[in-house]
Amino acid sequence: MCIIKKLTYLGIGMFISLSAVTAQVPDITPNKVIPTPQQVAWQQMELIGFVHFTVNTFTDKEWGEGSEKESVFNPTKLDASQWVRVAKEAGMKELILTAKHHDGFCLWPSKYTEHSVKNSPWRNGKGDVVKEFTDACRKYGIKPGLYLSPWDRNSADYGRPAYLTYYRNQLTELLTHYGKIYEIWFDGANGGTGYYGGANEKREIDRRTYYDWATTWALVRRLQPDAMMFSDAGPDVRWIGNESGFAGETCWSTINADSIMPGQADAAYLNTGDPNGNRWITGECDVSIRPGWFYHASEDAKVKTPKQLVDLYYKSVGRNSLLLLNIPPEREGLIAEPDIRSLKEFRSILDETFKTDLAKGAPVKASNVRLNNKKFAPGNIIDNDKTNYWAADDSVKSAWLEVTLPAGTTFDRIMLQEPIRFGQRIEEFEVQALLDNQFKTIAAGTTIGYKRLLRIAPVTTTRVKIILKKSNNTPALSAFGLFKASSRE
Repeated sequence: MCIIKKLTYLGIGMFISLSAVTAQVPDITPNKVIPTPQQVAWQQMELIGFVHFTVNTFTDKEWGEGSEKESVFNPTKLDASQWVRVAKEAGMKELILTAKHHDGFCLWPSKYTEHSVKNSPWRNGKGDVVKEFTDACRKYGIKPGLYLSPWDRNSADYGRPAYLTYYRNQLTELLTHYGKIYEIWFDGANGGTGYYGGANEKREIDRRTYYDWATTWALVRRLQPDAMMFSDAGPDVRWIGNESGFAGETCWSTINADSIMPGQADAAYLNTGDPNGNRWITGECDVSIRPGWFYHASEDAKVKTPKQLVDLYYKSVGRNSLLLLNIPPEREGLIAEPDIRSLKEFRSILDETFKTDLAKGAPVKASNVRLNNKKFAPGNIIDNDKTNYWAADDSVKSAWLEVTLPAGTTFDRIMLQEPIRFGQRIEEFEVQALLDNQFKTIAAGTTIGYKRLLRIAPVTTTRVKIILKKSNNTPALSAFGLFKASSRE
């Protein structure tokens, strides 16, 4: 086989030859803990949506008691297609619907309870919000997900063994009647006062043992093998430790989930993850566009501004997590205009900021290239192909790359990405720019992961250096970008 050699300058008088043709060149050695292909694809969505909608929308509550009359649910103009169109225009790739919240009211005609849409005046009792929602998602190319609250303040059996059968029966309905479901949401609100079939009492459960989560998760795996499951403990996606929509400045996709149960976890631990974690469970940053999770007319003037949403994007997606943004329909069954306006401007700002990558196609050199092989060439980080990556040799745990820019290049946003299919590696990094004939630090951080976005004061330079100061394995990068923020940020 012919091997073509190419000389690549590494700086300080050094040259190395890179193989321009490769044969059976192995990838870097993966970390012990790596994501599944489904987890990688999930994080690549970056932005998804939540749709909180139930009897609470009509009673003006956040948590229903479970005693609400089915007759209160009557969204006369409900249009799930409008929800999905709004989400898609905002750049969301998935929507999760609250099929059942803590009040126990089911948005589908479940055969296991009378507390559902089948006994409401909406669609003359013949309606199915879940079906209209999943059909609309597929029509517009959005992935449907569903939320089924483990707590049910309506069920007379809640707190007893019989409830688990009821709960799994309903879960089976949702996972077998509506086609492919991409995410299942299990939250941590469990036990307390409720209607409970007329008992009107307080019921406490042992969160560690009552739900027998392993059995429920196994049911999901059997019925929907590719569905991502969310809870404090995963098993696929974890709560980020707050409902404010931000991850920690340091954020690992790995945690030790063995002692964590839904509704019983250290919020600070979930927010940062654990570099020594034994399972890959990436953070999902949930937050509502309004102060509450359900629609309240009194909050129409309190919708998060486009700038606030952009800030959340940087603090979630830009910190190795995914942003889950709630957009609750109002009583007629439509996303409200204030929410739509804010979402449109939010999307426009992001599109303007990230439209032009000022580093794309620029010359790149590195202090080390794995096996001196083109497969790991420095230029892979700016070729707009996320499957390609630069990597150093196995013996190297710190390295640098340098990007040469055209004269007069000004930027104030920096993007870094790791090839996370091999695990998360970078523990400390620094970005420098050539200013006044000296390299000076313009940004620094700890973790990178799937994506790290850094906001800095505007810098004008011709050379930028990425210094990977510490890593737990062979350092590798799949992408690097420089951008000029929209003036509307």
